[in-house]
Amino acid sequence: MTSALDKTLRARHSCRAYCPQPVPRPLIEQAVATAARAPSWCNAQPWQLVITGAAETARLGTALHAHAQKHEMQPDLPWPESYTGPYKSRRFDCGMQLYDAAAIARDDRDARTAQMLENFRFFGAPHMALVTSPRELGAYGALDCGGFVTAFCAALTEAGLGSIPQAAPAGHAPFLRDWFDLPQDRLILCTVSFGYSDTTAPINSFRTPRAETDSLIDWR
Repeated sequence: MTSALDKTLRARHSCRAYCPQPVPRPLIEQAVATAARAPSWCNAQPWQLVITGAAETARLGTALHAHAQKHEMQPDLPWPESYTGPYKSRRFDCGMQLYDAAAIARDDRDARTAQMLENFRFFGAPHMALVTSPRELGAYGALDCGGFVTAFCAALTEAGLGSIPQAAPAGHAPFLRDWFDLPQDRLILCTVSFGYSDTTAPINSFRTPRAETDSLIDWR
């Protein structure tokens, strides 16, 4: 029997094209309240959010898009050292599905770069949630926030909304910290762009596969 949770997680996908209309605030607040039920170490609930409305999302996206083309990334948390084995294969396959859906040739580097830079315009979403955690909680605060992000995306899906968690904007942590006047004692972890999905956009047409459970579990 398929559970409601299973149906929601299967329906969720990384949305990269949005309709312009904003989401009513009570709907956003309910999604946050649902996601806040995520477990956290010692019930610390370290997640803190900055959520932008449509006008501010567009203003920030324009500025961040321009900034990203002129400055190197400075994330608060180090990027992965490398992707090897199945992780490399999954990353590659996801990228190829994305480029195929967007009708971008594999050797068209300019088009690939332009598509990557859309991360910094939040793919045209009317809303963006910036997720931060106390620096003093380190990796475990970030781990707890990962659970919150998953629950938040699921809650948005259940509400009929599209979303996409993004690491790229957080790569420009000093810019975002200055923009929102955030203290140094908070780690900038990621953003979640969200809104009503443009279901007619080809870039929203593909779905990435998931590994079989046998490859994930080491039974003892």
